[in-house]
Amino acid sequence: MDRKIKTCRDGTSRYDADMSARLSLDARTARRLLLHLQGLGEPPGRSLGKAGLSSLIQRMGFVQLDSISTVERAHHLTLHSRNRTYRREDLAVLLEKERCLFEHWTHDASAIPLGWYAHWKPRFARMAASLENSAWFRERIGDDSTHVIARVLDRITARGPTMSRELDGEAGGRNEPWWGWKPAKAALEYLWWKGTIQVVRRQNFQKVYDLTERVIPGDVLNQDVSAGEHLDWACSSALDRLGAATPGEIAAFWNAVSPDDVRQWVDANRHRLMTIEVQGTGNGAPKSSLAWTHIEDTLAQLNPPPSTMRFLSPFDPVLRDRRRALRLFGFDYRFEAFVPRAKRRYGYYVLPILEGDRLTGRASMKFHRSTGELAVEGLWWEAGVVEGKGRRAALATALARLGRFLGATSLSQPSRRSSNRA
Repeated sequence: MDRKIKTCRDGTSRYDADMSARLSLDARTARRLLLHLQGLGEPPGRSLGKAGLSSLIQRMGFVQLDSISTVERAHHLTLHSRNRTYRREDLAVLLEKERCLFEHWTHDASAIPLGWYAHWKPRFARMAASLENSAWFRERIGDDSTHVIARVLDRITARGPTMSRELDGEAGGRNEPWWGWKPAKAALEYLWWKGTIQVVRRQNFQKVYDLTERVIPGDVLNQDVSAGEHLDWACSSALDRLGAATPGEIAAFWNAVSPDDVRQWVDANRHRLMTIEVQGTGNGAPKSSLAWTHIEDTLAQLNPPPSTMRFLSPFDPVLRDRRRALRLFGFDYRFEAFVPRAKRRYGYYVLPILEGDRLTGRASMKFHRSTGELAVEGLWWEAGVVEGKGRRAALATALARLGRFLGATSLSQPSRRSSNRA
């Protein structure tokens, strides 16, 4: 970490005119900071429990939910990679019973701390308008959208928690043209995006909806935030979880404000911020980034992350911004489940491998629940990573640990290792 001082001629600190204190972070320090802030910097074997899990998700910001269960659903993999004492039932209790979390949209469906619910209110109208203007919605809702939406809302109001499959035809065999799966599903998504209904629970990972006032506690539901409060929260909470970031990266964390909004926030908060140079792993120019003025105190308290080998979820927040992951970790990752088989480079469901502060490889896996076998279908180490005796032992331990979490009774690996990534 190099310290560089640069002062403006008028003695002021300006984002666009080089804030007075210049700090240069190498890529390793920057990624250690990110791992620390995202809950990957502590020993993964420490006791967690429900309270610890709630605090962990608060620290991360959100956990993306995903339906693909080729190995395990992404949210469970994300949380287990941070703490191997994590229990799936604790997440369900926090979401569905204690209501410490609620489910809504960041970049995708996510579990979010309930205390931030008021900051989703500004998004609801924006999201509903976006859906109204989408071809997906217009195609599925049909020509009588007002009637369909009102009918679906009346059904939920009268009967309570409802799944989309329950709206495929009325009891008694009626199947009106507007009451098929497509318009009913579109109406449910619209009402959810608009904030009129909420996900009360998941059943076999299918959403069960109910009226928002029946799901969100009244004291939280009645809270409102001003536009200024929302902007400050969106930027401050993002920077708290990124450590050092560009305006675009701050805006992208929640997908709630624009880079121009972030620049407006910077102008109003120069006294709290400094610009730093963040080096990348390659030969590219360093990124001029924003950080809190107390970042040096945070860096002074950083410990190296555990060297324990861990498999990350494809939707881990450390990897969500692919360009940032490439810059800080030198790790070029693409989720290939939706790529045609012939065009996949690695596989359908590939888990990045974390060792300390490095992403050292990736493994294509599948958990065969019918036989209890966790199969490693392909394994690739990053360029320059040597699979010596110690790494082979660490890999065997990591696979056994993941297998226990999944309930696997056997493990299989390819007879021949895939070559290092070029």
